Amino acid sequence: MTPISLSPFANHLWQSTVFACVAAILTLALRKNRAQIRYMVWQAASIKFLIPWALLVSVGSRIDWRTAAVVAPPVAPAIRQIAQPFALSPAPAFAAPSTAVTPPIAPALLLAAWLAGCAFLLSRWWIRWRRMRMALRTASLLPVDAPIPVMSSPTNLEPGLFGVFRPVLLLPDGIAERLTPEQFRAVLAHELCHVRRRDNLAAALHMIVETLFWFHPLTWWLGARMVEERERACDEEVVGQGNDPEAYAAGILNVCRFYLSSPLACAPGVTGSDLKKRIEAIMSNHVLTGITFARKSLLIAAGIAAVAGPIAIGIVSAPRVVAQTQAALKFDVASIKPSDPDSRGFRLERIPGNGLRTTGTSLSALIQWAYDIGDFQLSGAPSWIRNARYDILARPEKPEGPDDLTDAPEPLKKSLYEQLRERTRSLLAERFGLVARRETGERSVLVLAIARNGHKLQTPARDSGISRDLGVISSEGATIEMLARVLGMVLRNPVLDKTGLEGRYKFKLEWTEEPGAGKEKGIATVPDANPPEAGPSIYSAIQQQLGLKLETQKAPVDVIVIDRVEKPSEN
Repeated sequence: MTPISLSPFANHLWQSTVFACVAAILTLALRKNRAQIRYMVWQAASIKFLIPWALLVSVGSRIDWRTAAVVAPPVAPAIRQIAQPFALSPAPAFAAPSTAVTPPIAPALLLAAWLAGCAFLLSRWWIRWRRMRMALRTASLLPVDAPIPVMSSPTNLEPGLFGVFRPVLLLPDGIAERLTPEQFRAVLAHELCHVRRRDNLAAALHMIVETLFWFHPLTWWLGARMVEERERACDEEVVGQGNDPEAYAAGILNVCRFYLSSPLACAPGVTGSDLKKRIEAIMSNHVLTGITFARKSLLIAAGIAAVAGPIAIGIVSAPRVVAQTQAALKFDVASIKPSDPDSRGFRLERIPGNGLRTTGTSLSALIQWAYDIGDFQLSGAPSWIRNARYDILARPEKPEGPDDLTDAPEPLKKSLYEQLRERTRSLLAERFGLVARRETGERSVLVLAIARNGHKLQTPARDSGISRDLGVISSEGATIEMLARVLGMVLRNPVLDKTGLEGRYKFKLEWTEEPGAGKEKGIATVPDANPPEAGPSIYSAIQQQLGLKLETQKAPVDVIVIDRVEKPSEN
């Protein structure tokens, strides 16, 4: 069972919480201004729960403001860390084998509890919506001059709007007889204020927020603040239209006396919020001050920062594109053909002149070689790139370096191989349409270190490559960095060389390969409790045969994320 990562959700949750706290501070600064302004601030805090900053960061990361591939600036990792204080932890590195693996149950229980809470709220909203729907079905049209249909219902519900995109004003039967004409006009003006300001839509959006984040007390507190400022904003507008404050207050009290409040937050009525405070505010009829230039600037700056800030982070921290057709080094001639499906094994090698030849090599293996990564560092790849195999023969325009690199200086070897990798990356971009990017994140890795009694490696007389077979890794002269890379492929986890050993060494590592492990993948899994002819595990073999050991640590790991790749045409 794959563990459920809560890190992206936790990041979104704390960011939305901080945003709501900032909104609360802004409303305090605007407490002497119109309620409509404060209501809009609370609306923004509510909508933030539906818009993860990670989405805006992703938008910013897709803005191409650089003309060539460059390394991301040093400040980018720090910015990403601030934006995501909860580290996104991939699957933990493969630790020492045990006899049993217990899947984590806590994430599944949390998911079940969240779904249960959502289902409960949805069912409650549905029941209340059905109640309003039934009231609408029994209503009859009234000849009232209004921008929306006005219906008279035999229910005892207060006047309220029903519907989000095509609202209908529902009035209880006989309300005109129970209110004076002035009171009725003021109550009707209140409901039409809700219509003009689309309050039912805002309330419906916040109902979604409360359903998705029902466990967060802040969402319910936000809802109460929105209702409070929404009703006060309508009160201010009704009084500002010239309606008599005393008649308006008396009309609200009469509605409360004879009718029930609206059961739905997205069907706003006239009696919402703290009634005593509302009546006091209506009767006092304070002259509200206009918003000053400084406060306007504060609101504008806060709005720009909320939207442009994450986008700017995405632009600054955008990973560099690593597969580009504009690469400086390319192959002059390249032949690509599908491999014989009956062939066995694969080969990828440098040929004289610093060319490339592959036989039966998967596109996945070619990408890993071109970017000098392991299989565990490849993300977003379609499944076919691991199965489709190709025979490739590619040469540069002019031969480079000696044909045999056995006696070549190490710096020259590295330079030639890097040029070969760069040409291969160009080939992948041009012939396979590969578009990829490099990302870096911290995760658990395996570290190769020297064991307590010292290493048992032999210094070879010559250097050579490194070979890998079922349960065997051997070399007549390979670097420890090469060994770490192959171990990473076997264990499908990053293995970092922390031995400090320079040069090349001769070794042969043999361990018990678990039944069913493929020669191509070489995946280390938990062996049977009593396998036939049991031998050492790969962890024990590394310590016993090489005098090295594997430890688990946290470290930054590069990952190549594939955005697009396609099958090539034959030639």
